[in-house]
Amino acid sequence: MRMSVTALLLTPAVAFAGSTLDGTWKTRLDSFSISGKPDTFLLADGTYSCTSCNPSLTVKADGLDHAVTGHAYYESVTVKIVKPSTVEITYHRAGKVSGKETDTVSADGKTYSGVFANYDGSKEVTGSFTEKRVSAGPAGSHAISGDWLADQLTAGNDALRTVDYQMTADGLKMSANGQSYDAKFDGKEYPVAGDPGHTTVTLKRLSASVVEETDHRQGKVTDVIHLATAADGKTMKVEDKDVAHGQTVTFTLDKQP
Repeated sequence: MRMSVTALLLTPAVAFAGSTLDGTWKTRLDSFSISGKPDTFLLADGTYSCTSCNPSLTVKADGLDHAVTGHAYYESVTVKIVKPSTVEITYHRAGKVSGKETDTVSADGKTYSGVFANYDGSKEVTGSFTEKRVSAGPAGSHAISGDWLADQLTAGNDALRTVDYQMTADGLKMSANGQSYDAKFDGKEYPVAGDPGHTTVTLKRLSASVVEETDHRQGKVTDVIHLATAADGKTMKVEDKDVAHGQTVTFTLDKQP
């Protein structure tokens, strides 16, 4: 039963400080579950398109850098066809590489494996993932073409997997790889310091162990994230409703000693 407004007003402020959310957490790689809309790519006639990207992306696949607009984390993209099963994509911001990815489709065409690096934080983020084919691309197109649904995060370094949370008397602090926020449970937007995409967050405290975070970017809601720790405080279940891409991702964090 939800507590009455009167009861909430009478709760001492000290009760909000200290929580099972407090501590350093690391993502459990084998815990990912992803559902929702597929990723959609088309590589044909020398042009690469990602219609599931937000906003959609279309550039020449000629190994040269091409300017794009409307994207929060990159200003230009290079797409290089390595072979009939492999594509390299490099993202640039302010004249520097901000991220890169190599995607390789399996021999049977049913899955592809991606290896990535990202440089938005204080340390390089590296990892790998797999996606499963939902539907094939048109005849004659590159193997990467078609609809794919993200499957698993198969590898990730500590810079990717580690996050720190600390509940305060009236809010929550987060820190991860050089990016952080110190936000209150008042419905206002607070900036994520160090984030080149200029994300802001609003927070709701649902209980001492449950927080809902809403991310905003470029004037739109991009994610609604539900953080809930187990009763023993050793694990945290995260549900990320990726509004921008129409996908829901769930995974588990383990508290570190």
